[in-house]
Parts: sequence; C-alpha cells; structure tokens
Amino acid sequence: MGVAIVCTPALTYPPLYLDRAMKFTYPIVAALALAICACHNVSTNASLIDPTLRLAKTCPAAIKLYTVPDRVQQPYREVALLNSVGQTSYSSESDMIKSMREKAATVGANGIILGGIDEPSAMAKIVGQVAQIGADAAGQIATISAERKGRAMAIYVPADSIRTVDACAKAKK
Repeated sequence: MGVAIVCTPALTYPPLYLDRAMKFTYPIVAALALAICACHNVSTNASLIDPTLRLAKTCPAAIKLYTVPDRVQQPYREVALLNSVGQTSYSSESDMIKSMREKAATVGANGIILGGIDEPSAMAKIVGQVAQIGADAAGQIATISAERKGRAMAIYVPADSIRTVDACAKAKK
C-alpha cells in the first residue's frame, strides 16, 4: 500500500504571456484616456435667462453666429448666457465656437451673439509652458496651460425657425 502525496499550489499565477500582455495594456489604456481628454478640450456651460422658457432642442448646424446684436435684424429672445473655457495649447477659437453652438442647440437656441473670446497674454502662455516642462521633468502627470475664455448669448429668433428645421434635417442626412 503506497501513499501518494500531491501538492498543489494555493495560488495560481497567470501564464507568462498574460503578464506581458497586461504590461502592454496599461500604457495603451493611458494613451487612450489622454486622447479622449484631448478631444474634449473646450467646455461650455449655459445659464438659462428664463428657466420657464421651454424650447425644443435644435442642432449645432442650425446655430447662426452673430458678432453683434445689431446683425440679428429680427426680433429675438435671449435664451441662455454661454461661458466657455479651453486650454490654449489644446483648443482654438473655432473649437470654442463649436462648443458654444453645441451647448446653444441643447437649450433650443437657433443663434448665438458672440460676446468675445479672451486670449491669455503671451506671458501667461509662457508661464504655463514653463510650469508644464517642470511638471514633466518631475515625473508628474499634469496638464498646465493658460486658458482661453469665451462668452456668448444663446438666442431664439422665431422668424428663423423654418431655416432651423431645414438645417437640422440636412445635418441628419
């Protein structure tokens, strides 16, 4: 009569190829997360002027841009005050206007009157770049950049409602 002793390890480890795959996965996931963050480089918030006003959502393609109120040339209603912020190193004025159009569409506007886009001074941009270089050298993961800020008024022009519907229909095609 023989006794057989079988030893099994309490913990099992993944095969070596899985360990290598996981080492490569982490940098890929980090790079993907950074790419997603870079795509959303401008944020815009809307403060409703009259919270009781309910308008149907429109689409960004239907939002007409006016540089001054006199250019509207038709009666309109102020819907929301828009404030945008974007890092200068990852955004442009067109990114800011695009973000404003998207936000204006969500509150039912069909136009925006641009209030201005403020660029940081050259000194602020330089200080931001120097701080970023310092953070990179220290091994810190940080994004330091001067901010571009924009303001606009989202408006609804009743006489433009047919144009708005047509523009949104074309954008869906």
